[in-house]
Amino acid sequence: MAHHLSPELIRRPVRVLIVGCGGNGSAITAGLPYLHQAMLVHGHPGGLEVTLMDGDVVSPTNCVRQPFSQAEIGHSKAVVLVSRMNLFWGLNWHAVADHLSAKTSVDRVDILIGCVDSRAARKVIAQKVTGPRSGVSFWLDLGNHATGGQFVLGQPWNWENKRSATRLRTIAELFPELVDPSLDNDGLPSCSAVEALERQEPFVNPTLANHALALLARLFRHGSITYHGAFVNVAGCRVQPLAADPAVWRALQRRGKRRVNGR
Repeated sequence: MAHHLSPELIRRPVRVLIVGCGGNGSAITAGLPYLHQAMLVHGHPGGLEVTLMDGDVVSPTNCVRQPFSQAEIGHSKAVVLVSRMNLFWGLNWHAVADHLSAKTSVDRVDILIGCVDSRAARKVIAQKVTGPRSGVSFWLDLGNHATGGQFVLGQPWNWENKRSATRLRTIAELFPELVDPSLDNDGLPSCSAVEALERQEPFVNPTLANHALALLARLFRHGSITYHGAFVNVAGCRVQPLAADPAVWRALQRRGKRRVNGR
Protein backbone atom coordinates (compact mmCIF):
# COMPACT_ATOMS: atom_id res chain seq x y z
CA MET A 1 0.00 0.00 0.00
CA ALA A 2 1.29 3.47 -0.85
CA HIS A 3 0.68 6.35 1.53
CA HIS A 4 0.34 9.73 -0.19
CA LEU A 5 1.31 13.09 1.28
CA SER A 6 -1.50 15.55 1.93
CA PRO A 7 -1.52 18.40 -0.64
CA GLU A 8 -1.74 20.86 2.27
CA LEU A 9 1.86 20.09 3.26
CA ILE A 10 3.25 21.08 -0.13
CA ARG A 11 1.50 24.46 -0.25
CA ARG A 12 3.12 26.14 2.75
CA PRO A 13 6.03 25.76 5.21
CA VAL A 14 5.89 22.53 7.21
CA ARG A 15 5.89 23.14 10.95
CA VAL A 16 8.07 20.64 12.81
CA LEU A 17 8.41 20.20 16.58
CA ILE A 18 11.27 18.06 17.88
CA VAL A 19 10.67 16.87 21.44
CA GLY A 20 13.93 15.82 23.07
CA CYS A 21 17.42 17.04 22.14
CA GLY A 22 19.54 14.15 23.35
CA GLY A 23 21.16 11.49 21.17
CA ASN A 24 18.35 10.99 18.65
CA GLY A 25 17.04 14.55 18.81
CA SER A 26 20.42 16.15 18.18
CA ALA A 27 21.10 13.76 15.29
CA ILE A 28 17.72 14.52 13.70
CA THR A 29 18.33 18.25 14.15
CA ALA A 30 21.70 18.03 12.41
CA GLY A 31 20.09 16.42 9.36
CA LEU A 32 16.95 18.52 9.01
CA PRO A 33 18.68 21.50 7.28
CA TYR A 34 19.60 19.17 4.40
CA LEU A 35 15.97 18.10 4.07
CA HIS A 36 14.90 21.75 4.28
CA GLN A 37 17.25 22.74 1.47
CA ALA A 38 16.28 19.77 -0.69
CA MET A 39 12.61 20.66 -0.36
CA LEU A 40 13.28 24.26 -1.44
CA VAL A 41 15.36 23.17 -4.42
CA HIS A 42 12.55 20.91 -5.58
CA GLY A 43 10.05 23.77 -5.44
CA HIS A 44 8.51 23.55 -1.99
CA PRO A 45 7.21 27.03 -1.06
CA GLY A 46 8.73 27.21 2.41
CA GLY A 47 10.57 24.10 3.46
CA LEU A 48 10.65 23.45 7.19
CA GLU A 49 9.92 25.68 10.18
CA VAL A 50 11.52 23.85 13.10
CA THR A 51 11.17 24.24 16.87
CA LEU A 52 13.27 22.25 19.35
CA MET A 53 11.91 21.51 22.81
CA ASP A 54 13.85 20.12 25.76
CA GLY A 55 13.97 21.14 29.40
CA ASP A 56 17.37 19.56 30.05
CA VAL A 57 20.76 21.24 30.15
CA VAL A 58 24.04 19.84 28.84
CA SER A 59 25.84 17.60 31.35
CA PRO A 60 29.42 16.25 31.25
CA THR A 61 28.09 12.80 30.31
CA ASN A 62 26.27 14.27 27.31
CA CYS A 63 29.63 15.28 25.84
CA VAL A 64 30.61 11.62 25.37
CA ARG A 65 28.20 10.56 22.60
CA GLN A 66 26.09 13.65 21.94
CA PRO A 67 27.27 16.69 19.94
CA PHE A 68 27.92 18.97 22.89
CA SER A 69 31.21 20.42 24.14
CA GLN A 70 32.59 21.06 27.59
CA ALA A 71 32.03 24.78 27.05
CA GLU A 72 28.29 24.16 26.70
CA ILE A 73 27.82 22.32 30.01
CA GLY A 74 24.98 23.89 31.98
CA HIS A 75 23.32 25.49 28.96
CA SER A 76 19.97 24.48 27.49
CA LYS A 77 20.29 21.66 24.96
CA ALA A 78 17.54 23.10 22.78
CA VAL A 79 19.00 26.60 22.76
CA VAL A 80 22.53 25.34 22.04
CA LEU A 81 21.41 23.22 19.08
CA VAL A 82 19.12 25.87 17.56
CA SER A 83 21.76 28.57 17.90
CA ARG A 84 24.26 26.33 16.15
CA MET A 85 21.88 25.50 13.28
CA ASN A 86 20.79 29.10 12.80
CA LEU A 87 24.34 30.46 12.79
CA PHE A 88 25.72 27.86 10.39
CA TRP A 89 22.78 27.58 7.99
CA GLY A 90 21.32 31.08 8.22
CA LEU A 91 18.01 29.78 9.54
CA ASN A 92 15.45 31.21 11.91
CA TRP A 93 14.49 28.09 13.85
CA HIS A 94 13.30 28.28 17.46
CA ALA A 95 13.97 26.68 20.84
CA VAL A 96 11.80 26.03 23.87
CA ALA A 97 13.83 25.26 27.00
CA ASP A 98 11.08 23.25 28.65
CA HIS A 99 9.67 19.73 28.69
CA LEU A 100 6.52 18.78 26.82
CA SER A 101 3.62 18.57 29.26
CA ALA A 102 -0.15 18.34 29.29
CA LYS A 103 -0.23 22.15 29.15
CA THR A 104 1.96 22.43 26.05
CA SER A 105 0.17 23.59 22.91
CA VAL A 106 0.78 21.67 19.68
CA ASP A 107 -1.87 23.59 17.73
CA ARG A 108 0.60 24.78 15.09
CA VAL A 109 2.50 21.54 14.56
CA ASP A 110 2.37 19.45 11.38
CA ILE A 111 5.04 16.90 12.26
CA LEU A 112 5.98 16.08 15.85
CA ILE A 113 9.27 14.19 16.11
CA GLY A 114 9.54 12.42 19.44
CA CYS A 115 13.09 11.66 20.62
CA VAL A 116 12.40 10.88 24.26
CA ASP A 117 14.00 8.26 26.46
CA SER A 118 11.12 7.10 28.64
CA ARG A 119 7.70 5.54 28.21
CA ALA A 120 6.19 8.23 30.42
CA ALA A 121 7.40 10.97 28.09
CA ARG A 122 6.20 9.03 25.05
CA LYS A 123 2.77 8.67 26.65
CA VAL A 124 2.53 12.45 27.08
CA ILE A 125 3.27 12.86 23.37
CA ALA A 126 0.64 10.26 22.47
CA GLN A 127 -1.95 12.11 24.53
CA LYS A 128 -1.08 15.47 22.96
CA VAL A 129 -1.26 14.34 19.32
CA THR A 130 -4.35 12.15 19.65
CA GLY A 131 -7.98 13.18 20.01
CA PRO A 132 -10.41 15.72 18.59
CA ARG A 133 -8.41 18.76 19.75
CA SER A 134 -5.18 17.85 17.96
CA GLY A 135 -4.36 18.69 14.35
CA VAL A 136 -0.90 17.08 14.19
CA SER A 137 -0.54 15.37 10.82
CA PHE A 138 2.37 13.05 11.65
CA TRP A 139 4.09 11.72 14.75
CA LEU A 140 7.57 10.38 14.03
CA ASP A 141 8.87 8.45 17.03
CA LEU A 142 12.48 7.32 17.48
CA GLY A 143 13.54 4.92 20.20
CA ASN A 144 16.74 3.01 20.77
CA HIS A 145 18.49 0.44 22.89
CA ALA A 146 22.18 -0.42 23.27
CA THR A 147 22.80 -1.69 19.73
CA GLY A 148 19.87 -0.45 17.64
CA GLY A 149 16.34 0.87 17.73
CA GLN A 150 13.27 1.69 15.70
CA PHE A 151 11.48 4.60 14.13
CA VAL A 152 7.79 4.79 13.23
CA LEU A 153 6.00 7.54 11.29
CA GLY A 154 2.32 7.50 12.19
CA GLN A 155 -0.82 9.55 11.71
CA PRO A 156 -2.44 10.07 15.13
CA TRP A 157 -6.19 9.70 15.13
CA ASN A 158 -7.44 13.29 15.51
CA TRP A 159 -9.42 15.90 13.59
CA GLU A 160 -6.69 16.05 10.94
CA ASN A 161 -6.45 12.27 10.47
CA LYS A 162 -9.85 10.62 10.40
CA ARG A 163 -10.43 7.00 11.37
CA SER A 164 -9.45 4.97 8.30
CA ALA A 165 -8.14 1.53 7.37
CA THR A 166 -5.22 3.16 5.57
CA ARG A 167 -4.24 5.72 8.23
CA LEU A 168 -0.61 5.10 9.21
CA ARG A 169 -0.65 3.57 12.68
CA THR A 170 1.46 5.22 15.38
CA ILE A 171 4.07 3.70 17.65
CA ALA A 172 1.53 3.77 20.50
CA GLU A 173 -0.97 1.72 18.50
CA LEU A 174 1.52 -0.84 17.23
CA PHE A 175 3.60 -1.20 20.39
CA PRO A 176 1.42 -0.22 23.38
CA GLU A 177 4.10 -1.33 25.84
CA LEU A 178 6.25 1.60 24.68
CA VAL A 179 3.76 4.09 26.15
CA ASP A 180 3.29 2.22 29.45
CA PRO A 181 5.10 4.20 32.18
CA SER A 182 4.91 1.25 34.59
CA LEU A 183 7.58 -0.48 32.48
CA ASP A 184 10.09 2.37 32.82
CA ASN A 185 13.17 1.91 34.95
CA ASP A 186 14.26 4.52 37.48
CA GLY A 187 14.64 7.05 34.66
CA LEU A 188 17.89 8.38 36.10
CA PRO A 189 20.56 9.59 33.67
CA SER A 190 23.86 7.76 33.35
CA CYS A 191 26.17 9.03 36.07
CA SER A 192 29.41 8.25 34.25
CA ALA A 193 30.79 8.15 30.73
CA VAL A 194 31.48 4.41 30.97
CA GLU A 195 27.89 3.70 32.02
CA ALA A 196 26.59 5.86 29.18
CA LEU A 197 28.55 3.83 26.63
CA GLU A 198 27.46 0.54 28.20
CA ARG A 199 23.83 1.58 27.85
CA GLN A 200 24.35 2.54 24.22
CA GLU A 201 27.19 2.05 21.78
CA PRO A 202 28.43 4.94 19.61
CA PHE A 203 26.77 5.71 16.25
CA VAL A 204 23.39 4.18 17.09
CA ASN A 205 21.68 7.59 17.17
CA PRO A 206 23.04 8.97 13.86
CA THR A 207 22.28 5.69 12.07
CA LEU A 208 18.71 5.64 13.33
CA ALA A 209 18.21 9.35 12.62
CA ASN A 210 19.54 9.10 9.06
CA HIS A 211 17.12 6.30 8.23
CA ALA A 212 14.23 8.34 9.65
CA LEU A 213 15.32 11.44 7.72
CA ALA A 214 15.56 9.40 4.52
CA LEU A 215 11.93 8.35 5.03
CA LEU A 216 10.82 11.98 5.38
CA ALA A 217 12.91 12.97 2.36
CA ARG A 218 11.27 10.31 0.24
CA LEU A 219 7.81 11.36 1.39
CA PHE A 220 8.35 15.01 0.47
CA ARG A 221 10.38 14.34 -2.69
CA HIS A 222 8.11 11.72 -4.25
CA GLY A 223 4.84 12.41 -2.41
CA SER A 224 4.34 8.83 -1.28
CA ILE A 225 5.92 6.02 0.72
CA THR A 226 5.31 2.27 0.94
CA TYR A 227 6.94 1.86 4.37
CA HIS A 228 6.62 4.09 7.42
CA GLY A 229 9.37 2.96 9.73
CA ALA A 230 12.03 0.36 10.35
CA PHE A 231 13.86 -1.68 12.95
CA VAL A 232 17.59 -1.00 12.88
CA ASN A 233 20.23 -3.34 14.31
CA VAL A 234 23.63 -1.66 14.19
CA ALA A 235 25.45 -4.61 15.78
CA GLY A 236 24.17 -7.01 13.11
CA CYS A 237 24.12 -4.45 10.25
CA ARG A 238 20.44 -5.15 9.57
CA VAL A 239 17.43 -2.97 8.75
CA GLN A 240 13.90 -4.39 8.67
CA PRO A 241 11.36 -1.98 7.13
CA LEU A 242 7.86 -1.58 8.53
CA ALA A 243 5.46 -1.83 5.60
CA ALA A 244 2.50 0.52 5.28
CA ASP A 245 0.17 -2.46 5.25
CA PRO A 246 -3.03 -2.98 7.29
CA ALA A 247 -2.28 -6.72 7.52
CA VAL A 248 1.10 -5.98 9.11
CA TRP A 249 -0.52 -3.52 11.52
CA ARG A 250 -3.13 -6.07 12.60
CA ALA A 251 -0.44 -8.68 13.24
CA LEU A 252 1.63 -6.27 15.33
CA GLN A 253 -1.40 -5.12 17.30
CA ARG A 254 -2.34 -8.72 18.10
CA ARG A 255 1.20 -9.37 19.33
CA GLY A 256 1.09 -6.14 21.33
CA LYS A 257 -2.09 -7.22 23.10
CA ARG A 258 -0.52 -10.57 23.96
CA ARG A 259 2.61 -8.86 25.31
CA VAL A 260 0.56 -6.47 27.47
CA ASN A 261 -1.84 -9.12 28.74
CA GLY A 262 0.88 -11.66 29.34
CA ARG A 263 3.16 -9.64 31.57
